[in-house]
Amino acid sequence: MSKPRILANHDSMVLLVDMQTGLLPAIDGSEALVGRVERLLAAARHLGVPVVATEHCADKIGATDPKLAALVDDTLHKVHFDATREPETIRRLPVGRHNVLVVGTEAHVCVLQTALGLAQSGLNPWLVADCVGSRRESDRAAALQRWLSGGGNIVTSEMAMFEWLGSARHAAFRDVLALVKAGN
Repeated sequence: MSKPRILANHDSMVLLVDMQTGLLPAIDGSEALVGRVERLLAAARHLGVPVVATEHCADKIGATDPKLAALVDDTLHKVHFDATREPETIRRLPVGRHNVLVVGTEAHVCVLQTALGLAQSGLNPWLVADCVGSRRESDRAAALQRWLSGGGNIVTSEMAMFEWLGSARHAAFRDVLALVKAGN
């Protein structure tokens, strides 16, 4: 894993992991989690940051939450917990986007395993701490601790948004600031 650095919108992407209708009701604080993820994805859209989603066994767990699906550029179907173990995942990710902000559920299973797989594939994954969830908070906390202990990068959604902007003079500043304020 690489050393932390400032994110830039031109070399970032978001990977939305398994925010599916059949799983979300079991996730601790799922309504607030969906709201935070939705704001991050909307900011990504304003700033030209592509968003790719994964759906784990969608025939059983359902599709991506409709509010989030509307902000997704591509959806990958998977059966492995680590999405990078699916043959098409790495080649379908946007080219030239080395920083991958990983959000979704469950933090201690698919999110963590996918982030580890992305790192092994030579990408620079970041867990977005306030945009990952699990059924139990203790599992979410353990996933973040394990990620940090292994040298992984963590960011919050607001940190990412402001780093992508870089300046209050950015053309999308007011739009992104409105998203930030909507979360307070």
